[in-house]
Amino acid sequence: MNIPETRVAIIGIIVENPDQIEELNQLLHEFSRYIIGRMGIPYHKRNINIISVAIDAPQDKINTLTGKIGRLSGISAKTAYSNITAKAEIT
Repeated sequence: MNIPETRVAIIGIIVENPDQIEELNQLLHEFSRYIIGRMGIPYHKRNINIISVAIDAPQDKINTLTGKIGRLSGISAKTAYSNITAKAEIT
């Protein structure tokens, strides 16, 4: 059995379109098994929300989540990866 490697990453999300928040939350829920934690900050001065998501997952899962978030209208996402990898735990 080939156990995939996981990486720790931070996904930075800027929400400019509040109408997409429900879709964003649904995506985060779909990947919740990989999410370590998240922090959201409303920035009222600019009428945007800033969200950071800490994740520990196989790189393809992180890329998939970031890509799906980035395709939402009025939402942008970028990912920063750690260089440390580990074998995924079997759950």
